Amino acid sequence: MKGKIKFYPALFGAIFLLAFSACKKESNEESMISFDPQKDSEEADGNFPYRWLSTYGFFEGDLKNLSPIEGLIPYEPASSLFTDYAHKSRFVWIPEGEKAKISGDELDLPEGSVLVKNFYYPEDFSKPTGERRIIETRLMIHQANGWEAFPYIWNDSQTDAILKVVGGETKVTYRDEKGKDQVINYLIPNKNQCKTCHNKNEKLDPLGVEVKHLNSEKKIKGESVNQLAYWANVGKLEGFLGENEHPKIVDYSNESLPLAERAKAYLDINCAHCHREEGPASTSGLFLGFDQTDPLKLGINKTPVAAGNGAGSFQFDIVPGKADESILIHRMKSTEVGVAMPEIGRTTIHKEGVELIRTWINSMDSSPN
Repeated sequence: MKGKIKFYPALFGAIFLLAFSACKKESNEESMISFDPQKDSEEADGNFPYRWLSTYGFFEGDLKNLSPIEGLIPYEPASSLFTDYAHKSRFVWIPEGEKAKISGDELDLPEGSVLVKNFYYPEDFSKPTGERRIIETRLMIHQANGWEAFPYIWNDSQTDAILKVVGGETKVTYRDEKGKDQVINYLIPNKNQCKTCHNKNEKLDPLGVEVKHLNSEKKIKGESVNQLAYWANVGKLEGFLGENEHPKIVDYSNESLPLAERAKAYLDINCAHCHREEGPASTSGLFLGFDQTDPLKLGINKTPVAAGNGAGSFQFDIVPGKADESILIHRMKSTEVGVAMPEIGRTTIHKEGVELIRTWINSMDSSPN
């Protein structure tokens, strides 16, 4: 699973890299004691963010094993964003003495918190814990001026990952669950593109780290636990009242659950970061959050506001009972720039996702009101 990564310099990236060209790789021992972005920035003489992922000391032993240090909490949203079939491992670092807080339906992480998200491909998808290639690690760091995102690209030897704000592109090969060889032209977003999706009221904002996504079960240290309850039990969360007292979202891949709930969970994690009132697509009038109940806002018999060529020859976002006449399906099954939705984050079609939404739309009552 080797592949050369190509980088596409941009003026912003060049200026950013120049500012950090004097960075030196620091020892893990120095950074494993604690992680405080503001303090570390001063101690590193302006070299924060670090040039190398290993400098943060988030993982012990061989870096490629992604074995978290004590205090780095694994997490997983109930439903996962599709990224060209990449597997992901996610962790959150909350500074010593600090706690996340639940306020209403919102989860607030304190300054100094870090989200660590690793993207990788098993060589053989039928053996997900076997040999793998890690492509990138994305850090989101909560600093005094808000959240900032930093992409780290792994080397071919899988010994470390380097900060590359200009993103990149690499060919990935793997064998899928059916034993068929697959090739993906994997695109790593640049730093500026992060805000395309991580955007709430024009400010960078995390995805997936929300009450509704984390009010779900995950195996941690060999035990299946409610994630929010676990955070509270280890002293990293306040305001948790019990899983039945907070909103939750279902796992869309669980075929035993109701079809409509699965479909809306898929749209929530894959589309609602833009298609919400606080998102970049707020003017579209198409709001795809899990708790959306207004048929028109869900797109049912709704004409698009400004889809342009993206609508193709179709008239409505969703045509009940007629998925293949719906703009939503048309855009989901396209990879053409200007048509494909989401706009970034994938170069392939999520066949299972398309089929889920197609089945949901076809199950809708197509009779006139």
